[in-house]
Amino acid sequence: MSSVIIKRSINTEKAPISAVSTQSVAFSHYNNISAQLPVSPETGELVAADISAQTKQCFENIKAIVESIDHVMDDVVKINIFLKNITDMDAVDAVYAGFFQEYLPVRTTLVVDALPLEGALLQVDALISNGEGTTPQAPCDLVKVAKDTEKAPVSPTSTHTVAFSHYNNISAQLPVDPASGKLVEGGVKEQTAQCLKNIKAILESIDVPFDDIVKVNIFLKDLADIDAVNDVYTTFFPDSAIARTLAYVPARTIIAASALSMDALVQIDAVVSHGDGTPPQAVEDRHGIVIKANNTDKAPRCALSAQTVAFSHYNHISAQLPLDPKTGELVAGGVKEQAEQCLNNIKAIVESIGHVMDDAVKINIQLKNIADIDAVNGIYTPFFNGDLPARTTVGVSAIPMNALVQIDAVISNAEGTPPAL
Repeated sequence: MSSVIIKRSINTEKAPISAVSTQSVAFSHYNNISAQLPVSPETGELVAADISAQTKQCFENIKAIVESIDHVMDDVVKINIFLKNITDMDAVDAVYAGFFQEYLPVRTTLVVDALPLEGALLQVDALISNGEGTTPQAPCDLVKVAKDTEKAPVSPTSTHTVAFSHYNNISAQLPVDPASGKLVEGGVKEQTAQCLKNIKAILESIDVPFDDIVKVNIFLKDLADIDAVNDVYTTFFPDSAIARTLAYVPARTIIAASALSMDALVQIDAVVSHGDGTPPQAVEDRHGIVIKANNTDKAPRCALSAQTVAFSHYNHISAQLPLDPKTGELVAGGVKEQAEQCLNNIKAIVESIGHVMDDAVKINIQLKNIADIDAVNGIYTPFFNGDLPARTTVGVSAIPMNALVQIDAVISNAEGTPPAL
C-alpha cells in the first residue's frame, strides 16, 4: 500500500467535539463530516426543543467545521438528514435552503427510530469537495458539476447528481413517476423498479453507465420486503455484458427507515465512479481508472453485493452484519460481541486489500437499540490506533437477520485503482 497521499483529520472548538469520531476527515479530493446533532458547542447542551432551532444548530455546526478547513457551504456535495418525525420535513427544508447560496447538494432524507441524544429531532452529516487535495497533492481548480434531468423527478431541495473529481453522488430517489410527480402504482417491487429507473435515467443524462455505480444504499420501510426488493434489484445489476462476465455488483447497505417522504416503501441513493473527472481533469482520464471489486472468504459473502469496491482514491465497504464468516450465522452474545464481529469483518475486508483500519475515513453504524451506543463505543475505539474516522450513528427499527448492529465504511485508497489496459 502506498502512503503517498496523507489523510487529514481535524476538529474545531467551534463545533461539538466527540470522543468517538473526528469532525472532518479529508483524503484526496473529498472531506467526510461526522454527523452533527443540534448541540451548542459553547454549552455542550441540546438547543431548544424546536425543529427549526435544532435544524439551524446542526447546519451551523457543519458550517463551522467546513469553515475551519477553509471551505464554504457551497463546497458541500452531499447531505444526509436523519429525522425523528416525518412531519418536520417542511420546517427542516425552510431552514436548509438558507445555508446554500449557489446551488443545492445531493441529499438523502429519512426518518430513523432513534438518535444518539435524547431530545434531538434530527442529525445531519455531509460530504465536502476538497479541490486542494491532501498532502502531497497540489491544489487545483477542480470544478463541481451539478445536473438535473427531466427524465427523473426534480426536487426543490436537492440536485440529482453532483460530480467532483472522480466521483458522482446521486440524490436519494423515491418511487416517483417523473411524468406525473406521483408514486407509481403497485407494491414494493414496482416502487423499487421506479427508484432504480430514476437513478438509471439520471446516469444516462450524464452519459454514465449503470455499472459505474460503486455503492448503493437502500432505505426500506419494512425489512420484510427485502426479498421482493432483491428480485427487482437483480434485474438491474449487472447491467452490461462486461459486468455480467465479471459478475460485478456494487457494495451495498440496507437500512430500515421508520418513514420516508410521500409515505414511500423504499428509497435508493448511489455513489458513482466518474472516470473522466470534472474540469480541468482530461476527459481521456476515463480510460485510465478502473473499478476494482474484491471479496475475501475471511468475511461473510453476499451474492448481491461486493464486500469492497475501490475506485480512484476510495474504497466502499458493504454493510457488515455480525456474522461468523465460517458459519454464516450470527455470533453468540449481545451487542458487544456483535459489534466486535461487524468490525472484525470490516477489518478482514480492509486487510484483504492491503489496507489497515486507520485508513478508514467514515464509519456508519446502525443500532437496534440506541441505548447500546456506550457498549459499542467501548468495542469500537480499540480498532483504531490513530485519529478516529468521521462517524454517523442512528437507531433503526430493525436490522437484517434480526441483528443488533450493522456497520459499513469508506476507506482511503492512496494507491488508486489501476489503469485500464
